[in-house]
Amino acid sequence: MAHKRINCTINGQKLSLEVEVGESLLEMLRSRLHLTGTKKGCGVGECGACTVLVDGEAIDSCLFLAVWADGKDIRTIEGEAKEGQLTKVQEAFVEEGAVQCGFCTPGFVMSVTALAEKGCNCDREGLKKELSGHMCRCTGYHNIINAAEKAMGEK
Repeated sequence: MAHKRINCTINGQKLSLEVEVGESLLEMLRSRLHLTGTKKGCGVGECGACTVLVDGEAIDSCLFLAVWADGKDIRTIEGEAKEGQLTKVQEAFVEEGAVQCGFCTPGFVMSVTALAEKGCNCDREGLKKELSGHMCRCTGYHNIINAAEKAMGEK
């Protein structure tokens, strides 16, 4: 399989990597860099478990080729808490009990982070729509939406 060297920043660290042309960003993060906080769910962009930020945009890393990461700034859940200090979004998820088994949580946190950083003025219904690309197998979405509202300062 063909390979290509890419240069990107992942969680603030500049990296130069040789990737396979057909390799997904998810595979690169989990297999090569051992950033396993990004979960592999459906593998077809329907569950949101693999959500990361690429240049501040929430994307499904299972559908994003690693070669497209060349020159990009990538943030995963591992890059969020600094020195043991949770982000505002992570704190909101803990405080609202929005973490069940935790499988979907990193993807939700990354999407809510992207919304918060963009200054989303979404009401509760808007947040439900914005997060509709995520699936949680453990619970209803009530606590997750509560956490998103709290993180946005609307609660």
